[in-house]
Amino acid sequence: MDPTLFANAEREPLAARMRPRSLDEYVGQSAIVGPGTALRRAIERDAVPSMILWGPPGTGKTTLASIVAATTGAHFERVSAVNAGVADLRRVVAQAQTRSRVGTRTILFIDEIHRFNKAQQDAVLPYVEDGTVTLIGATTENPSFEVNAALLSRTRVFVLEPLTDAEVGAIVDAAVADPQRGLGSSALRFDDGARALLIDLANGDARAALNALEFAAASTAPSDGVRVLDRARVREAMQRRGGTYDKGGDGHYDTVSALIKSVRGSDADAALYWLARMLESGEDPLFVARRLVILASEDVGLADSQALGIAVAAQQAAAFVGMPEAHYALAHATIYLALAPKSNAVGTAYAKARDDVLEMRNDPVPLHLRNAATGLMRGLGYGRDYVYTHDDPDALQAFLPERLAGRRYYTPQKERPG
Repeated sequence: MDPTLFANAEREPLAARMRPRSLDEYVGQSAIVGPGTALRRAIERDAVPSMILWGPPGTGKTTLASIVAATTGAHFERVSAVNAGVADLRRVVAQAQTRSRVGTRTILFIDEIHRFNKAQQDAVLPYVEDGTVTLIGATTENPSFEVNAALLSRTRVFVLEPLTDAEVGAIVDAAVADPQRGLGSSALRFDDGARALLIDLANGDARAALNALEFAAASTAPSDGVRVLDRARVREAMQRRGGTYDKGGDGHYDTVSALIKSVRGSDADAALYWLARMLESGEDPLFVARRLVILASEDVGLADSQALGIAVAAQQAAAFVGMPEAHYALAHATIYLALAPKSNAVGTAYAKARDDVLEMRNDPVPLHLRNAATGLMRGLGYGRDYVYTHDDPDALQAFLPERLAGRRYYTPQKERPG
């Protein structure tokens, strides 16, 4: 391990050293801050609105906020929602009010703003509204759910996308070449396929790519003055593929939605891919199993009644076996459900019945269908005129309230092939 390359108390991490200092250096997000875009013009004209930057890790949210402050000449005040409280916000606001009296504006950057509770967000609101601070919030979570409506209505939301492989590659190449801020003085080069692997595993996260690059470089001894990074060293440095899956966030719901729709669409290959994405990202296998049990009735239903039994068996097997082997049972059920014929007649029928229950008067149960448990109840007519169906299958008798006589909820469907 070469300590001269490793970040320590005297040397910032590579990702921090390589942070762009201007819009011209900024890589990615061209739809938001590319030449001619509304936000870029606002930054260049010093007319920046309060905003929320929403995107996955390593896409440039913090960097963009600092560039905005540098470009506009504003004071940059950064707080983290992880450890800041209302008292910290009041201190920042008081200092901003002092600066404003001498003509200096303050950009308040709140990292991970989704971690602020309602009281903390409300504490910022009046000062965003009166212009004491220009708020830039960064979040990896959907602001529709994590930022309160009053604050959200006073900000613009900009969505940052994962960087493309070409953009991550450009950032990596710049770090390898730069002798002052990067690793240019270490005579570093990639072995065949190592650069491509680093970019692929980064998954659009520039910070993950640079952190892995720095670790790989520091843990590679030079040979003839050159440090050669091979695929094995890159994979060891990265440990896990970068990703945006979060069991409590949008990635969770988006991915399970893709799984459900793939099974419904009878695409076993796509369904297996989304299943693997969930399980390999640490998803609870029983959450997946529950979704498959629901699917078995909702989308396969009476077209193949064995599907429900297969899904329930997979749930029981997953609970009994646990991960990692639970993937066998879950993959088994996923493939079966995807290939099974499809019918949504069960759900459609229930929805019709539910609508009548919720939207019409709930009439009493007809007397002949009531349970005559006591003499008094029999005297009141409970159970009278009921015909035991096994004795006379052809007997005519009503099973719905009179108001709903003749109502049809279940309509057999022509099943859709798997």
